[in-house]
Amino acid sequence: MKFKVKVFESCYWMPGYDFETEIASRVSRYARSGDYLVISEKAIATALGYLIDESKIEPSLSAKILAKVWVPIFWGYLLGILCGLRYTTLNKLRMYPYIDGARHKEAAIRYIGPVAALKHFSEGGLDVNNLPYSYASIPLPRCRACEIASRIRMRIADRCGSDITVVVVDSDHTFSWRSIHISSRPSIDGIVNLSTLGFIIGASLRWKARPTPIAVSGSYGSLEEVLEVCRIADKAMGYGLGRDIWDTSSRIGVQPTSLTWSILNKYRHKPYALVRRICQATRS
Repeated sequence: MKFKVKVFESCYWMPGYDFETEIASRVSRYARSGDYLVISEKAIATALGYLIDESKIEPSLSAKILAKVWVPIFWGYLLGILCGLRYTTLNKLRMYPYIDGARHKEAAIRYIGPVAALKHFSEGGLDVNNLPYSYASIPLPRCRACEIASRIRMRIADRCGSDITVVVVDSDHTFSWRSIHISSRPSIDGIVNLSTLGFIIGASLRWKARPTPIAVSGSYGSLEEVLEVCRIADKAMGYGLGRDIWDTSSRIGVQPTSLTWSILNKYRHKPYALVRRICQATRS
């Protein structure tokens, strides 16, 4: 089965932004019944204010050890190589910033959990990329993500009568082997959350990696189809200003904690996409 995708550019969704009205208004012009609307969880979390200021966090001894030893040594040389991380990523991990890194690891321990904090970065959905200053976004509670997906789906149905499926997605990987699907964070039914171990298993065994659906509202053919739709949409939406906080700051030419709301507002972003099945005629 093939799909085509329409990605929507938008402004940066600052806290308080009415993204639901924007999505319903714009997507209703193109949506057809059976389409998938895929929305970035990170963008939603930012707009809803699911943010923490890591500069105000005092790291514990555990967080300091993670930043000083665990990430630069174990991930930078051992686990990173085992999991097939890019050479550039390995170098970044080996030069992991101690002070900011310790604060970030403490945030992961407090808000996500100690096991999730063992991941090299993007711990259980905790993300600092494309955010200003020392802010990090925390993952949406699954019930909140489902509520938002359902509400957007109904608003689009009320506007244009199309019965679509709305998916909230995180770029963190779900790893698949045949009918087995594992991830490093909570997700939809059918995907097993093994926290950091899920990433290590999936990446080291080179299982198929795709973005993780956090919530789904509407009908869909199969979990495999949802994962493939997420892959297509995530690729079209891209990484924002960079693959990670180091790429983003390098592109803009400022230190990671020197990014501001006004700088982020200067750029167009792609927080959601509409994906449609393409029916292929069979040959007689």
